[in-house]
Amino acid sequence: VQLQASGGGLVQAGGSLRLSCLASGRTIRSYAMGWFRQAPGKEREFVAGISVSGGITTYADSVKGRFTVSRDNAKNTVALQMNSLKLEDTAVYYCTADPNLRAVLLRTSDYWGQGTQVTVSS
Repeated sequence: VQLQASGGGLVQAGGSLRLSCLASGRTIRSYAMGWFRQAPGKEREFVAGISVSGGITTYADSVKGRFTVSRDNAKNTVALQMNSLKLEDTAVYYCTADPNLRAVLLRTSDYWGQGTQVTVSS
């Protein structure tokens, strides 16, 4: 599976962005999907994950209530709606896929895409 994230950009604090991850090569119907982010000088951290069926979603405490992960298997995409953005959300955001949601959560996924930069300004 090849993954390509898009939708990043520069936004003011309190604003919103919607990231999208387009998969190619295989259908994502059999894959759990997730989003991670990495800020300069920091380790890559989990942001959100969604199960194969879409029935289970999980979020990092830092983004709960502000971010929403969703998937559209027909379009082979997964999205991350980010609202009420904060300065500390600034990072490169990566999408990831694995048949097992646990692998996604543990950052041991089989597949990773190129990141998209999100910059939140004051």
